[in-house]
This record gives sequence, C-alpha cells and structure tokens, in this order.
Amino acid sequence: MVKAVVGANWGDEGKGKITDTLADDADVVIRFQGGANAGHTIVNEYGKFALHTMPSGVFHPSIMNIIGNGVAFDIEKFMAELDDVTSKGVPVPQIMVSDRVQVLMPYHVTFDSLEEARLAGKSFGSTKSGIAPFYSDKYAKIGWQINEFYQSDEVLREKIARIAAIKDTMLVHLYDADPIDQEALLTWIKEMRDRVKPYLGNVSLYLDRAIRENKTILLEGQLGTMKDPDHGIYPMVTSSSPLAAYGAIGAGIPPYEIKKIVVVSKAYSSAVGAGEFVSEIFGDEASSLRNHGGDGGEYGATTGRPRRVGWYDCVASKYGCRLQGCTDVAFTVLDDLGYLDQIPVCVAYELDGRQIREFPVTKDLSRCRPVYQYFKGWKCDIRGIKNFEDLPKEARDYVNFIEAELGYPITMVSNGPAREDIIYRQSPLKK
Repeated sequence: MVKAVVGANWGDEGKGKITDTLADDADVVIRFQGGANAGHTIVNEYGKFALHTMPSGVFHPSIMNIIGNGVAFDIEKFMAELDDVTSKGVPVPQIMVSDRVQVLMPYHVTFDSLEEARLAGKSFGSTKSGIAPFYSDKYAKIGWQINEFYQSDEVLREKIARIAAIKDTMLVHLYDADPIDQEALLTWIKEMRDRVKPYLGNVSLYLDRAIRENKTILLEGQLGTMKDPDHGIYPMVTSSSPLAAYGAIGAGIPPYEIKKIVVVSKAYSSAVGAGEFVSEIFGDEASSLRNHGGDGGEYGATTGRPRRVGWYDCVASKYGCRLQGCTDVAFTVLDDLGYLDQIPVCVAYELDGRQIREFPVTKDLSRCRPVYQYFKGWKCDIRGIKNFEDLPKEARDYVNFIEAELGYPITMVSNGPAREDIIYRQSPLKK
C-alpha cells in the first residue's frame, strides 16, 4: 500500500513526527518534492533532529529511504545531514537517490539571496535555499539531472558555458555581482558526482517492484496546501506542489496506487515566511503561544526565525484537507494548548460584511477577518495519555468540534514530541 503524509496548512504541522511514527510499519519512505528549504523535526531515542533533505524514515534501519525525482536535491546538505545523523549513534540508513533527480546548484542559492535582497520589503520570505531559481531552471530546461554529471569534461564545459551566458547577464547587469566561475563549477560537479554516486538508483523501477510485492510505501511531503503554487496563497508559495497528487509524479508511481492520505494539521496555526494568514495573532498573545509551542518553541527548523502563529483555522484547514484528498487527519501538538483558560477557533471569515466558510482566492484574503468560537481550556498536562477517552473532557470537545468542522476523520492525535506520544482513535467519521 502507498500512503502519503502531507500538510493541511502552511507547513510546520508536524509531518516529520507522523512519518517517523508511521514508518514503524513501512518498508519505504520517499521524499517526493521540495528541497532543504523546510525541515522536519523529529524526537526519538537518539535525540532531537531537524531533517531538511533526508526522508524521516532514516531512523529505521530496515527501511529504504528515497530521494525522489521531484526533489530539489542539495548534495552538500544531504551529505552533511547523513554525517550528522550517523555521528549521533543512528545506524547507517538505507538510502537511494533517483538517477533522475535534479541538482540544486551553487548559483541557485546565490540567485535566491540576491533576488530577496533586491526585492527588500516586497520579498517572498524565502529561506534563501535556492528553491525558486532551481525550479525555474528545471522548467526552463536548463537544470541538471544528476545523471548528466557523469559525462565528459567537454560536454560538461559546453553546458556550463551555455548556462553561464544566461546567468552572467543577470548577475552582472541586474545584481551587480560576479559572473559564474566556470572552472570552479566544473570542479564542484566532479566532486559531487563522486560523493553521491553510491546512492543513485532507478527509483521508479524499485517502487514498481515494491508495489507488486505489497510493500508499504510512505510518500513524505514538505510544507502544506497553502504553499501550493496553484491552490495556495500565490505568490507567497513554494515552487513545487506539496499536494499528495504530486506524489505520483515526484516518486514515479501511478496515481491510483496512493490509497491512504494522512493530512497533518496542528492544533493551532503557524507559518514561516510571508503571505496572508487570517487567524494570525501578535504581541504577548503570540509570544506565549510561540514559546509553549513544540519542543523548544515555534522557531523554523531551517532558519531558526520565529514562526508566525495563530489560532486554529477551520476554513483554511478544511480547504487544505479537501485539496489533499484526505482519508485521515493527524492532529498534532494538542498538548501545547494546556496553558490556556480558553481557546479560540476560527470557524469562518468575515469578508466585506458577510461570513464565508469556504477558503477564498488570494486577492480576497487581505480583507478577511477571523470569526472565532471559544472553548474552555483543560489546564493540565496531557502528555503520556494513550487513550482518547482518558483525555480531559475539554480536550476531547476541542478535537471533536474541529473534526466536525473539517468533515474529515481525526484518527491520530499527537500529545507530545516523542514517537510514542500518539493517541490512535476510531473516528465516528471514518468509513
């Protein structure tokens, strides 16, 4: 069976933990899109890890961990992450990298940083990891599939020169920066191809055989629905699709093989980067939520910058679940709300004097105001509880209300940072 683990919202929902937990019963975990611009935080018996490139199954020695063709593959960060994980006592994981994956080049990071600086106050809130320039080149057909690295120096020099003719014009005349050092880039390509060669494989063929053998495959998404370039808050989005449907393309499998789609949604809202965020809160209220949030607070796993936070948004989350094709909701960090006397939930938006419950197009979001319903807090620590019925009534009421608003079954409730801090429940909405 193929399962997808994806985000309902703006990313940072806790997908890494859910993938790590579901990996207990998986044979393969595969990253199918995105790059090192967002991280998954995982806490387990080996410690606390922020994974940016490697799949979240690397802590399970029996699992094949795959970098799919849809990923923006940063070789240097991948190798550094592998070294970091194994240096902390994690057994050397099984890893395969698609021989069709495209490589994030050093000049992609340069262009990302220069463009964000040029845009200044009107920037997109990029992590400056090179993602937008990478995907731009991919679809302009001047990207680098990893298999292209294994060609003669003559062929590599010709492609480098062809790309530099385009890039140098922008570097010199738009950004007032130095042109590409073509010989240094050739040297870098040859060094990187040697380092990554042991991991390359025919991923689509491997997955086809795994499916035929009835193995369990997890597709691991990055970010969430609101960051999708088509269905999200464009243009403040990422550059690849974080929807489960794209998992078929980014992994190289038929779409009908994806049988289960676990959509992760946090018990409150958070986001890194720019863009409309209707239920966002500010000041002391935001600081309190941010510092109670997660294990060590709501700070970006990639940038370290404070995440924007807000109350749970039923309008955005219902839309996110629908676009993902949700079969199960994993509801995370419920334990972080235990300090609150009352908990607001955004149940509708007010737009131009009328209430709406369906998520609008981006141009209307700036005029939307949250409509809240308030719930009594449970005012206690709920970590360690294993059965949904043993949660305080107020916590159960909160989960049940949100489930009814979403219209999708909440079958997993995370009540702590560790892998074992999961409550499994049979939702009344589950068919």
